[in-house]
Amino acid sequence: MSKKQTAAFQFETALQQLTDIVDTLEKGQLGLEESLDLFEKGTTLTKQCQSALKQAEQKVQILIEKNNSAELEAFDANDDAST
Repeated sequence: MSKKQTAAFQFETALQQLTDIVDTLEKGQLGLEESLDLFEKGTTLTKQCQSALKQAEQKVQILIEKNNSAELEAFDANDDAST
């Protein structure tokens, strides 16, 4: 994904579209062709989201490397929920 595409790409919007696609497919009320079309759109959105997340991770890594005092730690959602 180029920088121009990344700027136009809205992660939250794509994630919501992906959620909507999954919900629609789970209902099982579409025909085969419509289901395949939605599945294809979903896989494209998934790849775009993964790419955006990878780029964000790389940016964070660069920022951490610039600031040697910070260290990466594994994220644990349970730790965050207890505070």
